Amino acid sequence: MRNTSDPRFDEIGRDADGAAGVLPRGHSISARSFDDPDSMVAAMRPGYPVYCLRPHTLAANARRFLDGFPGLVMYAVKCNPHPAVLYHLHEAGIRHFDTASLPEIAAVREGLPEAEAYFMHPVKSRAALLSAAKVYDVRHYVIDHADEFAKIAEVTGRTDIDILVRLSTPGADVLFELSRKFGAAPGEAAQLLRMVHEAGFRTGLAFHVGSQCGDPGAWRTALDSAAAVIRDAGVPIRYLDVGGGFPANYDNHATPPLEDYFAAIREGLAAMPVGPDCTVMCEPGRALVANAVSLVTQVHLRKDDSLYINDGIFHSMNEPAAVGIRHPARMIRPDGPGARHLAEFTIYGPTCDSTDVIPHTMALPADIGEGDWIEFGQMGAYSNAMSTRFNGFHPDTFVTVKSPPFQPVRRG
Repeated sequence: MRNTSDPRFDEIGRDADGAAGVLPRGHSISARSFDDPDSMVAAMRPGYPVYCLRPHTLAANARRFLDGFPGLVMYAVKCNPHPAVLYHLHEAGIRHFDTASLPEIAAVREGLPEAEAYFMHPVKSRAALLSAAKVYDVRHYVIDHADEFAKIAEVTGRTDIDILVRLSTPGADVLFELSRKFGAAPGEAAQLLRMVHEAGFRTGLAFHVGSQCGDPGAWRTALDSAAAVIRDAGVPIRYLDVGGGFPANYDNHATPPLEDYFAAIREGLAAMPVGPDCTVMCEPGRALVANAVSLVTQVHLRKDDSLYINDGIFHSMNEPAAVGIRHPARMIRPDGPGARHLAEFTIYGPTCDSTDVIPHTMALPADIGEGDWIEFGQMGAYSNAMSTRFNGFHPDTFVTVKSPPFQPVRRG
């Protein structure tokens, strides 16, 4: 292991003795690597949660988007901002990053200096705008209100930047509806486009159908609405951002293949009133990273049909509690197989809060108990990104593994 007192390195993992895996600042990466989560458990016997990152899966997901999406691919950093995730996506060809805050911008521009950061949050502080423009040379911003546009123009003092107007879109089959919070109505969006153009800025239009969208047709509907706004505005459109929302499969969420989404977008783009100089963009997050990470936790106590583990809803398990996502799970026991018979268990997290419980039971070997481990699949999206330090618990250990993704087994 490297000397982690060296300031050139950032911690991304530790072994059972507290030794750290590290991410060098620059263009190489080093971390503890294993064939699979089982060999990791056998070697480390971790009493803390461990994220198992699959760089080869990140690369395959990136290639699927780069080959299939008809435009520029931006990774939505908020989904999983871990330095190793950003590094491996960049290595796989992702050069553009959707950022929502100054720390996310800094992570991209300082960790990957040749990559582009796009400030895609519709509401930004003046301090963040100043640093984004002056320190990190961010050139793409999104707005959904005239006052936000005035703020950007005043603070940055630049006209050599691109301003995208975010359009509110109709409801769709999604887990998180975003247009209730952000996005201008069609008439207002057209006015904003004219305002931006008349002030001398390059213009663009953006929308987001919502997170974990199960219907490719939602993009076609949104593109039809965007086309009407563009015709109404009557100004050149340099950028068209079709947002994120591309889904991942979970035990209770089976979704169409990504290629169906790309086809719907291509169909909608064919009727768009934009010129050949318009750059089409998307902002995938979940579909790029969900299946590239699994989480290994340990059982610290069994009470009848209840298991107490070292991760929970205040940490990596936010989405099961918030929107009912069901992650696939299996037991790991290096010293021998578990019982063939499965039983349903309630899973409690590590904090002293009684709400720290996964809101559905999970089928695991009937003899599982204290000291066994549980691997949860599809944990790359909104897991470590959502983790708090409540009660002193904070999962932050990453290793890399070479095995295929741990896929959902029950759908419906």
